[in-house]
Amino acid sequence: MPRLLCFVLCAFVSSLLSDASGSRQFTEEDMAEIRGRIKYMFYHAYNSYLDNAYPYDELRPLTCDGQDTWGSFSLTLIDALDTLLVLGNQTEFQRVASLLQDSIDFDIDVNASVFETNIRVVGGLLSAHLLSGRAGVELEPGWPCSGTLLRMAEDAARKLLPAFQTPTGMPYGTVNLLHGVSPSETPVTCTAGVGTFILEFATLSRLTGDPVYESVARRALHSLWNTRSDIGLVGNHIDVLSKKWIAQDAGIGAGVDSYFEYLVKGAILLQDEGLLSMFHEYDRAIQNYTRFDDWYLWVQMHKGTVTMPVFQSLEAFWPGLQSLLGQLESAERTFQNYYSVWRQYGGLPEFYNIPQGYTLDKREGYPLRPELIESAMYLFRATGDHTYLQLGFDAIESIEKITRTPCGYASIKDVRDHKLDNRMESFFLAETIKYLYLLFDPSHFLHGGGDEWEVGGEGGDCVLGVGGYIFNTEAHPLDPAALHCCSQHTKERRELRDILLSLSQPSTSPSTPPDSQPHHTETSYQSQPESIALKPGERKTAPLLSCPTQTFSARLAVLGQVFTDST
Repeated sequence: MPRLLCFVLCAFVSSLLSDASGSRQFTEEDMAEIRGRIKYMFYHAYNSYLDNAYPYDELRPLTCDGQDTWGSFSLTLIDALDTLLVLGNQTEFQRVASLLQDSIDFDIDVNASVFETNIRVVGGLLSAHLLSGRAGVELEPGWPCSGTLLRMAEDAARKLLPAFQTPTGMPYGTVNLLHGVSPSETPVTCTAGVGTFILEFATLSRLTGDPVYESVARRALHSLWNTRSDIGLVGNHIDVLSKKWIAQDAGIGAGVDSYFEYLVKGAILLQDEGLLSMFHEYDRAIQNYTRFDDWYLWVQMHKGTVTMPVFQSLEAFWPGLQSLLGQLESAERTFQNYYSVWRQYGGLPEFYNIPQGYTLDKREGYPLRPELIESAMYLFRATGDHTYLQLGFDAIESIEKITRTPCGYASIKDVRDHKLDNRMESFFLAETIKYLYLLFDPSHFLHGGGDEWEVGGEGGDCVLGVGGYIFNTEAHPLDPAALHCCSQHTKERRELRDILLSLSQPSTSPSTPPDSQPHHTETSYQSQPESIALKPGERKTAPLLSCPTQTFSARLAVLGQVFTDST
């Protein structure tokens, strides 16, 4: 078996290198024309959703109607909102943002995926909020630390918090948005369903000033980190109550993928060396036990023995992630392996048997996933190699010729005969189209191109939108500058509040025994401070002070109060 596997893989690599050497060179005019095609694809799908499926979650492109899938909150519209701005359509962005504010209600009796609601709804609303200034939306004072879309994101995230109330801090996979976690809910969830919250929840905490979201996300991350095996791997599904691994297959694909992605992107977004160290330790084990000739197989998490010699389409994010770490040579070789599968079928099947060079039964579909295009975007940015543009062009040709219907684009049910399935997932507009467009627009503002930026924050003293955006796993871009801006304001506000309160409260009697002072322990989310994302016209209630106060316009102020000269 190992000798056969090596022979097949080496043959693959040899053919790939020869194929890649003849890549087409794309001119600026070519790329501009292709961007026009991508816009046409987007609006064909987007308008079909509005005409045939709204307000349902998703479009069914074969029957030209809609269906609810992940929670009944017009998911495609939320997921596509920031793509509208990426394509330059400020007018429709403004219209849809207003429509969502008037129509979306999270107080509904619906069982929702905690993972999907976070990456698609919370992530989509946060991204749209942070892009509102560039979209020409009328902004509230203090934006990006306040705003209607921000409050909607917080409303959605708050509905997910009951799922984190477990002994381990690892969340259940499903929560009822009205009633919380059902007593009959299974405690078994996938690894990614535990470790894919730090981007959205830390962003939410730092924009609103409420630490509960980042706190529960970090607790889940660290709890999961402590379950890794003696050889440094994690499995696929875990019991969130007992920390027992139910599925012990270790790899980088379905059920695990975005956990590793969020360790890297969380480290970048939050400038957190601890998260990066965690990933590097995982990466050493991944390279030691799962990597074979630049493919990544599935192995037993405790022994490192191969359990499934398959490539899964969700693994195609990995070369892009490697590019963020500067691991370009390995990323390029792995990308070429995955690209070879695309060329074989005109899309990536969900599962592909590497030794046999063939897709697996019942795993032969391609639901218009974005991961290989995402990696192409990152690698083209890093290398300038037009091989990655060729992949993007091939993807456009395949999607247009195989999946286009009168009512949108349909998932491929079987890549062998190109039969279609009656579904267009929201990520087609959120991710696939967006990454295609950004691949062919290297000067886009999301890449740090251009010389435009916004100012925001209290007093307008923050510079925002200058680059460095981090995409969540649903391709929703987050601006690190906004997190720094709002968390800095929160820090200053708390420091000043502490000063005022320390001066206004009587000092503790020196005779009070130290043991009588309250001990601070980890608390549940109900005891956390309320959000500072205020509703329009709302004001925080100022703490009682024993000193004179006056209205202020100076920077040295807290909650509308400042000491007078005679204090």
